[in-house]
Amino acid sequence: MPQLPEVIDNREASRFELAVDGQTAVLAYKRTPASLVLVHTEVPPSLRGRHLGEALAQAALEAGHAEGLQVVAVCPFVKEYMRKHPHREAATPGSDKG
Repeated sequence: MPQLPEVIDNREASRFELAVDGQTAVLAYKRTPASLVLVHTEVPPSLRGRHLGEALAQAALEAGHAEGLQVVAVCPFVKEYMRKHPHREAATPGSDKG
């Protein structure tokens, strides 16, 4: 699989972004002083199947961990990613297991 571009944390837009082939996949969030709430993942149809959603979820979990935030997954895609990759979740303090 080719190397993906870096995931960018666009704090002004409250979303993680991954630009590929002129299009942008996003993971929208709400950030508070204590938590990072992962709200919605959207990957353009032409980019699906390239693991961009997984890259966004991983970057969000890593960012939350690095900042010592409680990560709360509201987005069904991120919840499923966390279920499939429990080692990622275990590395994140206070992860929501709901």
